[in-house]
Amino acid sequence: MQQFRAAVFAALFLFLNVSFGVAQDITLRSQDGSVEITGTFLGFDGEFYRVRTKYGELTVDGTGVNCEGPACPSLVNYIAEVSISGAATMGEVLMPALIEAFALRNNYKVARSFEDVERFDYELSDGASGQVLARFTFHSSNSDEGFADLLADEADIAMSLREIRSAEAKRGYEAGLGDMTDSNRSRVLALDGMVPVVSPGNPVKALSPLQLAQVFAGQIDNWIEFGGPDAPIALHLMEPSSGMAQAVEDQLMKPVGRVVADTTQRHERNISLVSAVMRDPFAIGIASFSETGNTQLLTLDGECGFALTASRRTIKTEDYPLTAPMFLYFPARRLPKIAREFLAYTRSPSAQIVIRRVGFVDQAPEEVPVNLQGDRFANAISVAGADVTLEELQRMVNRLGPMKRLTTSFRFQAGSTRLDAQSRSNVQQLARALEAGLYDARKLVFVGFSDGEGAAAGNRQIALKRAETVREAVVAAAETANFDQLTIDVDAFGEAMPMACDDSAWGRQVNRRVEVWLR
Repeated sequence: MQQFRAAVFAALFLFLNVSFGVAQDITLRSQDGSVEITGTFLGFDGEFYRVRTKYGELTVDGTGVNCEGPACPSLVNYIAEVSISGAATMGEVLMPALIEAFALRNNYKVARSFEDVERFDYELSDGASGQVLARFTFHSSNSDEGFADLLADEADIAMSLREIRSAEAKRGYEAGLGDMTDSNRSRVLALDGMVPVVSPGNPVKALSPLQLAQVFAGQIDNWIEFGGPDAPIALHLMEPSSGMAQAVEDQLMKPVGRVVADTTQRHERNISLVSAVMRDPFAIGIASFSETGNTQLLTLDGECGFALTASRRTIKTEDYPLTAPMFLYFPARRLPKIAREFLAYTRSPSAQIVIRRVGFVDQAPEEVPVNLQGDRFANAISVAGADVTLEELQRMVNRLGPMKRLTTSFRFQAGSTRLDAQSRSNVQQLARALEAGLYDARKLVFVGFSDGEGAAAGNRQIALKRAETVREAVVAAAETANFDQLTIDVDAFGEAMPMACDDSAWGRQVNRRVEVWLR
């Protein structure tokens, strides 16, 4: 009885001002009938009831109460209902592939049904009895719709190709969804890249990020400016409401104060964009790395001669500047047990294999030996001089030469000490690997690098401080790791190994990083 009272009056979540579509009252009564709660039924996850009462929203353990009222769910044949809404890029291929793999791993039967192109269901049932266990309902549209459904309490999970906007996070907090900017409210499911593509016959092979922004702003409108034919440039992007188009605006256009030209042709699906570029020898588009068809990918270069091409490895390490993390957002409430198990599965090694097979970039760390990083060390040699001395380069080679670089990298938001979204996810990934003992008996070194602006000595100190910050974040997240079984160190080489030119905000952002090296 005392436990029940505690569950009621010290409920897990207490939220105010939540709106609901259909009001159905229920009564939760303790086994001895001495305590009861009456309110509007909000949901049941197989273990806990959510009820809106005069005290606010309460989450109550179902094992200590009896439910009375027409809205009470069946406890015998309970079916977990999970609604997922958002980016079509994730909803049409990635999430279905992961659900089917999750079902196969757990010996569940899978049945898929369609309402229309954007709406479909996945039903999971027990492989032996055939009893339906869960129904995953999808609304596959765009990132804007995903957040709108989440804020309206019409979705349990939002799929997005961009981070939540501050206005959306504010509305979510006011609606009782919790702090949607908190790391516990989102996760990076997989990685993608925004890649400039042209038709295979186009003679132009590379553009700088600034030139690319100028092209899509309409400031450069003829290929002859890049040594191509004397022909107008036709622009192609995704619809403005898509997360991919919004990521292009955030990462490519806004840093240089540009906006996308009104003459840009917009597409609802990435495959439509790629097909349009393929058919037009004078077209350029920014497409998803996972689906470029037979188009030609342009390299991003700079005046200093460094060049970056989108690849699985450069996207995973964020060395390629236009990365596009694929997010899942969920509110501060319990999801059904099977949904929580599915989300845990998406971080497993087998799920990373599924992510790779469907064409996206997984987050499984890879170890890259020094002999596969010749271009990076060549960059280091090219900037040697008064600021980067031969002695410092020798120190770097002696320190890193016997080690391997982990593809898990860390970068900070522009003008901020806060890690960017992909790096915050990397903290959790690396922390779980430490807890699992994957790097026991090894040495990890967090190595800081900087851009080339300012004095070399000062840049090295800044880079060292960033490396220490990342190490502290990973150690704090790895709560159950046995740090007696491994060695963790920090070092920094400042501007000694640039990945891109310092002549743009994008290049400087790529160069400011913390890498993880292993021995």
